[in-house]
Amino acid sequence: MELIIGSHVSFKHKDQLVGSVAEALSYGANTFMFYTGAPQNTNRAEINEDLTKEAFSLMQKNNINPLNVIVHAPYIINLANNGINFDFAIKFLKEEIRRVEKLGMKYLVLHPGSHVGLGVDAGIKNIIEALNFVLTEDTNVVICLETMAGKGSEIGSTFNELKRIIDGVKFNDKLMVCMDTCHMHDAGYNVEDFDSLLEDFDKIIGIDKIACIHINDSKNVIGAHKDRHDNFGIGKIGFDNLIKIIYNERLDGVPKILETPYIGEVDDSKERLYPPYKFEIEMIRNKKFDPEVLKNIRKYYK
Repeated sequence: MELIIGSHVSFKHKDQLVGSVAEALSYGANTFMFYTGAPQNTNRAEINEDLTKEAFSLMQKNNINPLNVIVHAPYIINLANNGINFDFAIKFLKEEIRRVEKLGMKYLVLHPGSHVGLGVDAGIKNIIEALNFVLTEDTNVVICLETMAGKGSEIGSTFNELKRIIDGVKFNDKLMVCMDTCHMHDAGYNVEDFDSLLEDFDKIIGIDKIACIHINDSKNVIGAHKDRHDNFGIGKIGFDNLIKIIYNERLDGVPKILETPYIGEVDDSKERLYPPYKFEIEMIRNKKFDPEVLKNIRKYYK
């Protein structure tokens, strides 16, 4: 089967998508995911078309298909609560879609949102209302609703909740799903029996609606509803289970994206953080777990 594997990478003002592609290549990846700006705020630089063209040329030379590249919407967009920031969330999501279109990308991952006390039914209603306003017949971007851990008042921690959203949106051909292994585990799904999980998903939503998968281990026991990612093979899900998910034949051609934590150390009283993706991708390709690799990651970057 074709392994499409990558990770979260940066998107900086100076080199934009060119830098994102270069970072992905440095990890040995053949896809990647990025935010078009900081996920926690609204600061956004205008897209530089020359840099985008250069990035597409670099992707073509290195066999990265832009259709496998994923953009992630910022966390600050909350469509589930129709309070004071509801209009802002809708407006900002429309702007993000415009940016994704300008970058020539197709898939935008979105956290469905948190109802913040309104209740699940009201939250789902708000999400549907917002998406019906945002998505039109002419929208060229597909929004990928992410499976959530169920932390706090998050919506989307069950397949049924995602199904209700999809069914309520008029142009739901422009909606797909981004699975997250840590989130599903923390939500209470048994990802160790992934074939059964896929069967459930297929009956409720349909496997053809899976656009991508965030591959993350979890620091938590199943059903903890905490959403704390761990490095590949280190956490409660484990290396073998994650490998089985990545190489599941029913997900052939689906991009797999690592969002595992940077690995830190204290050096000269300063904490330094190192990306683990080069080493995790190498272990994934080899299907062989080596816990010492991540422990000694600082040696590579020094």
